[in-house]
Amino acid sequence: MQGKGFIKFMAILLGIVCVYSLSFNLVTSNVEKNAKAYAKGDPEKEKAYLDSMSAVPVYPIFGFDYEFCKSKSINLGLDLKGGMNVTMEISLAELVKSLAGNPDDANFNQAIANAQTELNAGGKDFINLFVNNFEKLSPNVKLADYFANQDNAQQLKANASNAEVRNYLSKEATSAIDRSFIIIRSRIDGFGVVSPNMQKQEGTNRILIEMPGVQDKERIHKLLQGSAELQFWQVYQNEEVYSLLENINKTLATTLKDTTSTAAAKDSTATAGSKLAGLGKKANTADSTAQRLEAAKNNPLFAVLTIPTYQGPNGPALRPGPVVGWVAQKDTAKVNSYLKRAEIAPVIPSTFKFMWSVKPMEGSKVFELYAIKDVDANDAPDLGGEAISDARADYDQKGRPEVTMYMTGDGAAKWKKITAEASADPNNKKSIAIVLDNNVYSAPTVQNEIPNGISSITGSFTVNDTQDLANILKAGKLPAPARIVGEFVVGPSLGQAAIDNGLLSFCLAFVVILVFMALYYNKAGWVANLALVINLFFIMGILVSLGAVLTLPGIAGIILVIGLSVDANILIFERVREELLHGKSTALAIKEGFKHAMPSIIDSNVTILILGIILYIFGSGPVQGFATTLCIGILSSLFCAVLISRLVFDSMLNKSSNITFGNKATLHAFRDIAFDFVGRRKIYYAISAVIIIAGTIFYFKNGGLRLGIDFKGGRYYIVHFDKPMDTETVKEQLTPVFGNEAPEVKTAGNANELKITTTYHIADVATSADKVVEDALRAGLNKTGTKYTIESNQKVGPIIASDLVYSAYGAILFSCLVMFIYIIVRFKKLNYGLGAVIALFHDVLLVLSFYTILDGVLPFSLEIGQDFIAAILTVMSYTMTETVVVFDRIREKLAETGKEDIHGEERNNTINFALNSTLSRTILTSLTVFFVLLVIFIFGGESIRGFIFALLIGRVIGTYSSLCISTPIVVDLGKNK
Repeated sequence: MQGKGFIKFMAILLGIVCVYSLSFNLVTSNVEKNAKAYAKGDPEKEKAYLDSMSAVPVYPIFGFDYEFCKSKSINLGLDLKGGMNVTMEISLAELVKSLAGNPDDANFNQAIANAQTELNAGGKDFINLFVNNFEKLSPNVKLADYFANQDNAQQLKANASNAEVRNYLSKEATSAIDRSFIIIRSRIDGFGVVSPNMQKQEGTNRILIEMPGVQDKERIHKLLQGSAELQFWQVYQNEEVYSLLENINKTLATTLKDTTSTAAAKDSTATAGSKLAGLGKKANTADSTAQRLEAAKNNPLFAVLTIPTYQGPNGPALRPGPVVGWVAQKDTAKVNSYLKRAEIAPVIPSTFKFMWSVKPMEGSKVFELYAIKDVDANDAPDLGGEAISDARADYDQKGRPEVTMYMTGDGAAKWKKITAEASADPNNKKSIAIVLDNNVYSAPTVQNEIPNGISSITGSFTVNDTQDLANILKAGKLPAPARIVGEFVVGPSLGQAAIDNGLLSFCLAFVVILVFMALYYNKAGWVANLALVINLFFIMGILVSLGAVLTLPGIAGIILVIGLSVDANILIFERVREELLHGKSTALAIKEGFKHAMPSIIDSNVTILILGIILYIFGSGPVQGFATTLCIGILSSLFCAVLISRLVFDSMLNKSSNITFGNKATLHAFRDIAFDFVGRRKIYYAISAVIIIAGTIFYFKNGGLRLGIDFKGGRYYIVHFDKPMDTETVKEQLTPVFGNEAPEVKTAGNANELKITTTYHIADVATSADKVVEDALRAGLNKTGTKYTIESNQKVGPIIASDLVYSAYGAILFSCLVMFIYIIVRFKKLNYGLGAVIALFHDVLLVLSFYTILDGVLPFSLEIGQDFIAAILTVMSYTMTETVVVFDRIREKLAETGKEDIHGEERNNTINFALNSTLSRTILTSLTVFFVLLVIFIFGGESIRGFIFALLIGRVIGTYSSLCISTPIVVDLGKNK
């Protein structure tokens, strides 16, 4: 074997990377264990402990703090941790209306309505749909008449063509989505969600948001759907505010003297006196607890708030500028509570408003406090976001990033007055705060009066900073409402149950594979087991290093990859056993076995990798998680099963170890089999035809497939009752409260848990619709007289559902096309490619037929949802893997005879030889994966049972199809030759 040194180097390097990546989980789990021990069951204490550790070095070697380690540890998905998954849609219809000045023109508004209808039906690109509809309704009217105005004259001319207006609207739509993304992200950051995941769906006007650990639905709805409010405020300077803060500190010291808690003192990280000379000093770590307690009592505000100072010629002096205080993140809530106290309100003048910076200072966990100047004490800003016509990320003359801001005509006049006042004193230039959602994004100092409404904002900006600030400045201009069109809520208890079930199924499935390989292949099986363990270690390490989110389908993907990874070892071991039967030495048999198995291994893994990539592109949420682990696992499995196992075998040969590839019971299994697959192909065709016809009959009998809410839209709730419930009784109680629209009620794992699905109010876009439906649900459930808890709920709007349908069609058709092209290129035979693709459609039809036949018979859900599409694509990959292995054996046989192709009885005999010679590998791989899936099906939990069932029957169908359909059909397609 060549390149041993390089393979060893890569294995060691990858191992080091994985150890480093996984070590963060050990560090964070140790900190969290200490937090639980400290809190003794009090969640507030536990959170406070973790907050206090956020900036404390906890990694013993590199000195990383807890927050950094937490960001590098593995992220658990909603199904493992609980939380909310939200799909938000930016209303481009409202944006277009706003850009046009909300015209009353009937054709204009009808074009918008028609475009929205087409979008809901699965159309793409709202802007194109709108322009097309407008041109149909008003063929002689120019769109520029509606959209061109003085404020956007630089971007759109009055005589612009409809095509130019289309481009302008597309740019504005993209900008609106980008602005909404930034605003929503800042709101979520302010909410305090740990490890939120946000993604813009490319090519759409939607944003996907995952918030692990969040359960407060109402608060999240208000947080995400509230309109953004951009404002410009004058601010007080630090020296103007210090005396006020000192007064607040003295008042607090008086009122809290007898009530200041020990906990408050423990949390404080800095102390300060009421004298200016002591402002810059931090708490001395050598101070006793008593001293710190006394300092916190005497200076409660300055114990948590540091006044910005600098070292002047005569000692510490107040730092000039708009920042009036620095506060650690964990103490911001305490400062807020101090400022809101009843005895403090009279101390603060009505012209003062305190606001925080939107994010902490770079490289720290310290936020800046600003004092906003409310000149008329009427809570109205000096200027609103409507004054901004445009803002761009730019560069100054020295190539430094800056932001250029353009005002409307009215805005420019007001801006001239504000900037004149701020820059009037040449020795004391004032700042203007840019505020969004009551958070200060920037407070640039005004150098001169700005008369023309064009301003440059400079500072210590990065390119990303200027891009974000430009988007924020445009946020107040022509806002496009953001609505929640899909959501999925999982309770913490369900999340913990999913973790337990997932880990149990994982361990059991792993043990099943290890035992099977050791029993069947003896010492060689233990080599394969070592490669499997290393493979698992690599998969987990790579997932963590890439920041992937681990979900329950992701765990299923890992287990499936482990099951599939033995396929490479089985291919190699079976070829080695063939070589041994030919009388070759063990060393030569291993060398030849690896050599002859490699084409099949490469082809089979490439096909699954292609399917995994398609899953990742077309899927979302759990399907994407499954695809991520599948793709990573395939690459890792190839490295471990082929290269590392070969290194182990070479090491054993060098030590003259006795290597066995089976025992008396297994060594000659599947030998001397000569089954006539080709001759019986018409029987198999008939069996498949009967199943498909039966499926068609049941399809019409059942009124079609049972589509889940992924495809038809709706809401479902998982409800846990204190005792077993009759589904029909619950259904009767819920029908009247759901407007006499009968919901679907069925058990979810056991009789104590029910899954309730309804389309009640699904088309209602009002923010109160979710509460209306949940109130109706509770009203109906209360009639049962049984205690219950709603453990999770999911909502999918009609737009999301239609998109999923079309993306599902696209995924299946595109994967078939890719497989067809791959087979033709790889094997240079058109009938081979056609045979493989026909087999793929055959498998899809068989799986759908079984679903319609067994619907209502089995005690679990057989809905066609998003995860079912993942199952279908995985089933197709099974068939392709099996088929490609057989095609490889046919190609090898042809190479031995020196012929490019054969026909007639010779072809039939060759195909039968290929099928029988690979039968041991086909049966063993199928059984291994089947047992793995069976373990997951039994122990993996209700949330993936339907998904795993599709894989189970798909595994059986894939094996049957590769042996009896796809390869024999090559004979019928090649008869003309």
